[in-house]
Parts: sequence; structure tokens; C-alpha cells
Amino acid sequence: MRDQIADDRPSNREIHLAKTNPRQRAWLEVSASAIEANARALKRHLAPSCELMAVVKADGYGHGAETVAKASLRGGATSFGVATLQEGIDLRNAGLNEPVLVLGHLSQPEDLRACLQWQLMPTLSSMREALLCQNLADSSGRPFAVQLKIDTGMTRLGCDWQDGSRLADAIQQLDQLTLNGIYSHLALADGERDGEAARFTKLQEERFNCITRELNNSSTKVKRHLANSAGTLRDSNLHHDLVRVGLALYGHSPSQHLDGIVELEPAISVKARVSLIRDVPSGIGVSYGHRFVTQRPSRLAVVSIGYADGVSRCLSGRIHALHDGHLLPQVGAITMDQLTLDATEHRTLESGDVVTLLGRDGEHTISPRSWAELANSIPWEVLCSFKHRLPRLVI
Repeated sequence: MRDQIADDRPSNREIHLAKTNPRQRAWLEVSASAIEANARALKRHLAPSCELMAVVKADGYGHGAETVAKASLRGGATSFGVATLQEGIDLRNAGLNEPVLVLGHLSQPEDLRACLQWQLMPTLSSMREALLCQNLADSSGRPFAVQLKIDTGMTRLGCDWQDGSRLADAIQQLDQLTLNGIYSHLALADGERDGEAARFTKLQEERFNCITRELNNSSTKVKRHLANSAGTLRDSNLHHDLVRVGLALYGHSPSQHLDGIVELEPAISVKARVSLIRDVPSGIGVSYGHRFVTQRPSRLAVVSIGYADGVSRCLSGRIHALHDGHLLPQVGAITMDQLTLDATEHRTLESGDVVTLLGRDGEHTISPRSWAELANSIPWEVLCSFKHRLPRLVI
């Protein structure tokens, strides 16, 4: 018997060639055409002289960085923003040669040397990194393009805004460095158009303008950029030479009061397959902890997706799925690999059918913002939560 089992096992070559159907249990569908359309719509919202940087960090907010980068280029983007060195290298390995800004802080010589090698622009926050870059460029005999970040009120990366002019001037004096850009990050741009959010956004704008006004008199063109997605939608005065757009590129506005300013198309759907239909009587507890107990004879659908895929357990009993335009409530605790839907009112749902957790089905759409509001989170976190055991299918 033991020999028979061994003989029936697939060979190493068969294992290597075998592929699981990506739609076997759960997956993401990514619309490259939606991303391209969003980039075009955003470009139309900008002045002709203002460039669009596609922010593709965190694997393109979970959509697939290479897919997003190529689609956004077709839509008019001219550069990319990433958070880590490896993300920038991955774009280069994908054959993308456009300017790439590393938005995260790189302070080690080996990391900055890699930036120079791969022609990535590091973000500088102090003279220390500028001098490291100068020495690396000098020893390699290659010029080094960098960008300077100014902290105008985010209190995160960047030099103090009051030191910005001095530091920008000092960097421009280093003969091996090219100051390609100077930028800051808005802290409250997604807030309401009046009150504290408006006041503080205006203060950040004034601080940034105070520094960049002096750069306008320089013979070297330095790209100025301040606006994220919220700033891009909020006020054209925040656009400057370039805008850095993440969330809006993926089809979502940062807050409800910014909806509709640019027509955006969501680029991702989360889908999963029904693995089993259960008919149970009234009074039956469902899933861990029996948080949900049936109040009637019920038809339950077990769906092959869970919190290990990115559907947060805190959404248990609070979300719906879509099938043929019908909303199906999720019941019981969401588990690592599965969740349960109440299909009592939707008798046509069968084992093997596909349901939509996020995205459009019929007249209904389930948005990342709806999940975020239920989870006391933000749409960015929802989109970035989907794990890579979920195949990304470009449609």
C-alpha cells in the first residue's frame, strides 16, 4: 500500500507545472481600463502644465503595482511614487523607466547607493542624507536626482518648514546632486471645506508657498508638489507643478464631500465562491461563539473567504455580499478562511456560485468606504488589507 501511494504521487515536474484555477475559491478582479480612465479624468482636472504622479506603493494599494503603473501611464501619468526601495526596484524590473520617487525615508548608505544604481529618487529630510548622496554620486561619477521633503504640519518626515529654503539652497550647491523636486504632505485635506481642516490646509499651503516662492527665481526648474488625492480634488491652488494621487487613481474619493468632483470608476472587485449550502432549523448557532442564532428555518451559504484573505473579523455580522443584484447579509463570526451568508430570501443561490464582497453587481455597489465606516477605519486600509493568496485577475 505504501509503495502504491508513492507511485500515485505526481512527479516534481508535474507539481511544478500544476496550477490552481485562480477562481477556485476567492480572488480580486482589477480593471486596468478603470485605472486608465481615472488617470485621464484626473489629468483633465489639472492645468495642462501640472503633472500626475501615480502613487503605486503597497503593491498599488493591493491592485498590483505593475498593472496600475502601466495603466496610469496610458492615462497620462508621468512618474510614480512608492514607499520602499524594493517597490521602486520592482518597477524597474517590470521595465518601467519613468521617474520614481521613494516617499519613505532612506538613511543608510547601501540603500541610497541602490537608489543611485536603479535611478530612483530618494526623499531627503536633512543635510546628512544630502551629503551621503553627494559622496555616493561623486565616487560613482554619476549625477544623483533627489527630492526634498518639507514638514509643513504633518509632523512626520521632512525638515522643519522654517529650514526649507536654507536646505534647498544648500542641496543645490552640491555639484553631483540634482534637486528634482520639493514637496510636502497635507494632513487635513480630506476634511470639510470650512472649520479647522480648511484653516490648517491653508496654513500648510502658505508655509509651502513661502519656501517655493524663492525657488521660482532659481535657474534650475524644481518641481513643487503638495497635493495628495484630497488636495487634488479639493482646490486647484494646491496643484502646483505636480499632484501625487493614490486613492482617487483607484476610483475612490477620500471623503464624501469630495465625491463627484472628478468622475471616478472603482478599479477592484472582491469575489468568492459559495462552497456549500446548508438548510438549518430555527434556533441554530452559527460559527465561532454562536454570535448569530437562526430565528427561522434558514438557508445558509458558506463562502470561501475570511480574515486571512483580508475580510476583517470586526466586520462580522455587519456586511453583505451581492449575487444577481441581491444583497445577502453575512451572519456569524467571520473566520480565517470562510464566512457565512444568509440566503434564505435568495433561493436561487447554489453551491459553486460566485458572490461579490466589494464592487458592483446589478444596481448595487459595495464600496471600500462602507466597510471602512463599519470597521472604524479608512478606505486605504481596506484596499491594502487583501492578502496575496487572493489571485489578482486583470480584466
